[in-house]
Amino acid sequence: MSRARIERRLDDVTVRLRRARAELAVVDEQLAVLADHADDAALRALVSETPLAEREHRDARRHSDALARSRAAVMTSITELERAQDDLLGRLVPGQ
Repeated sequence: MSRARIERRLDDVTVRLRRARAELAVVDEQLAVLADHADDAALRALVSETPLAEREHRDARRHSDALARSRAAVMTSITELERAQDDLLGRLVPGQ
């Protein structure tokens, strides 16, 4: 692979990695809010012992769990992009 092509791919990976990290920051903030909401809903369900409160708790927990899965997917993407970046850097500067 030519040096110019490696540099273009490295630029692309770098941009994608920056976007993924920004997305992770947003997801982390959202997850913190949803997890707090789910914890509050759990406490309300425990105290009130009503079907409505229990349903609200399940819904809040389900949303929090879905966002946690989304966060895991973003983390996997970041890991893969970092590996690709390392590979491209290794090709760009052989022997180091």
